[in-house]
Amino acid sequence: MIEHGYTVSGMSCGHCAQSVTEELTGLPGVTEVDVDVSSGRVIVRAEAALAEADVRGAVEEAGYTYQGVVSLVG
Repeated sequence: MIEHGYTVSGMSCGHCAQSVTEELTGLPGVTEVDVDVSSGRVIVRAEAALAEADVRGAVEEAGYTYQGVVSLVG
């Protein structure tokens, strides 16, 4: 299992988090998604590495702005 961290902007409520979660869960190999709306941090657990372009596409499909990868260390 690989854990990925991303920053997403434009989210403001639980519905936003649900939309992002649904899109990211649709990516192959994704097993779990945790969204923190207040910080914009999204943690994705997957069976293998994810292509950044795929994550960006899923976030944008949900209607939000992909800001990039964040470190999960520390």
